[in-house]
Amino acid sequence: MRALKTIFDFYIYSSIHVALAVFALSWVTLLQFDMEYDENVLYFIFFASITGYNFVKYFGLAKFHHRSLAKWLKMIQVFSGICFVIMGYFALKLELNTLIYIGVFGLATFLYAIPIIPKKIFLDKKKNLRSIGGLKVYIIAVVWTGVTVFLPLLNNEFDITDDIIIIAIQRFIFVLVLMFPFEIRDLNYDSLKLATIPQKIGVKQTKLVGLFLLIVFYLLNYFKDDINTTVLASYFIISSITLLFLVFSKQNQSKYYSAFWVESLPLVWLGILFMIR
Repeated sequence: MRALKTIFDFYIYSSIHVALAVFALSWVTLLQFDMEYDENVLYFIFFASITGYNFVKYFGLAKFHHRSLAKWLKMIQVFSGICFVIMGYFALKLELNTLIYIGVFGLATFLYAIPIIPKKIFLDKKKNLRSIGGLKVYIIAVVWTGVTVFLPLLNNEFDITDDIIIIAIQRFIFVLVLMFPFEIRDLNYDSLKLATIPQKIGVKQTKLVGLFLLIVFYLLNYFKDDINTTVLASYFIISSITLLFLVFSKQNQSKYYSAFWVESLPLVWLGILFMIR
């Protein structure tokens, strides 16, 4: 039993689970446009997500403790290195325009973790994008939207239409709401300088904002040129499930409530689409 817990913790902390969530949302985009399974872009997104998330999470630890890294961190470093190599392999199979687009988000990831931006615009000494007060969740939502909506479509040479812009806005909203349970969980640990949404308006108001955003998330479907009942049903179901997880989120939540269950919602959405198509 202890071995299974160790394996599961490695699955969570090595970013495999969050990478599957990004992978799932990218596949959702392909399904929404009746596109074939694009293994090159999807596998690239999966391995790039592991590499990027582990870089952001563990850069500081590796920088200051590289001579005495804990065993688990060394394992994650080796695992991330392998994923980086596989990511490079699939990158070579992508279109040139896609690679240029990827470079922009690669830079955003770099700036998110590396302290190189002028100190005067920051609220603490870390001097990276994630330390700018109130900006963290929006950066994550923008990057997830760019990767899971535009990247699969760009690699398949899709023209950007009004419907795609609406889907991008919906995806931004969805990811933003997914972040709320994490921010509620971290109220006990986050510095007040981060100015997270729950810190600024409280837990109850954060949940009400989430409810409003999920209503907007669903209603935006009616502004699309192409509307079908399957899409409406999938959006309604995933909105309802997401709302339930938001309502039951709290500061003293279980260890895996956000890290596993909330992070699983993109996989649930993908499963819903497969079931009702």
